[in-house]
Amino acid sequence: MDKLITPSLPLVPLAGVPATTPRERRGVAMMVGGGLLLGTLGVFVEEAGQDPLTTVWFRCAFGGLALMLWGAATGRLGELRLRGAALAAALAASALMIANWALFFGAIERTSIGVATVVFHVQPLWVLALGAWWLRERVSWRQAGAALVALGGLALATGLFDGGAVGNLHQRDYLVGLAMCLGGSLSYAGVTLIAKLARGLSSFALAWRQCAVGTVALAWWPVLHGWPAPGASWAWLAGLGAIHTGLAYVVLYAGMARLETSRIALLQFVYPAAAILMDWAVYGRALSAVQMAGVALMAVALTAVRRGA
Repeated sequence: MDKLITPSLPLVPLAGVPATTPRERRGVAMMVGGGLLLGTLGVFVEEAGQDPLTTVWFRCAFGGLALMLWGAATGRLGELRLRGAALAAALAASALMIANWALFFGAIERTSIGVATVVFHVQPLWVLALGAWWLRERVSWRQAGAALVALGGLALATGLFDGGAVGNLHQRDYLVGLAMCLGGSLSYAGVTLIAKLARGLSSFALAWRQCAVGTVALAWWPVLHGWPAPGASWAWLAGLGAIHTGLAYVVLYAGMARLETSRIALLQFVYPAAAILMDWAVYGRALSAVQMAGVALMAVALTAVRRGA
């Protein structure tokens, strides 16, 4: 991580996702906008300067409020009434999502916004593996090959094989951060499978329930460990909930509803690309050439995994 280069945009192949109708063009614009919004998430986390669980609580509290207001404005509050299997699925997904956020925020502190975001995006490989093991889904040779390429790209992206990042390898926190990010991506893969299997559970209800559970389950943490000092920290934390949970959710899912799965798969790489650029632009931390090559490999391979799935 010592040798810095200006990052390029290997993860945003917009030329490969032509939009032929006004509806599709709006969908592309929404997904790009949502990805760019999420790309600023790490900056809000770092500028807030709070421990991971306090940050998660504020994201849940402000995010849940933002989603509630949006649900009221669009007449979707009725979706929040869950029973039986749908409620159980929402609660299980909520626990995994809270773990995912806490691990990811902790990983940002120990590595960097760019590295943590890239490593987190190994999540489709977990979905592929869990689907084969848990759901007995067939994995094609194409998917298996793409998964191996993605793992190779991930190894390069972490900096473990980069001479410019050798200094980080002697820091225990850096390795712990990488492990936390992998754990967070595994948790998120579990959320993905639960959402896929659940019946009668909308994406809006799932997102709001995650925020509600997190708000209640973690309320004790800031009470015992202290609230942020009045001022800028509160603004950054409020933005983390309202912008990156409320607004980004609305924009991304509205965009997904207008596009085919293959286009969605490509456009989801706007988020890590934007995160890499923000890390460089705001903090001067860029990935090395070897790490960027790993990111490009992951982008190509994970796109193949998503399409094949």
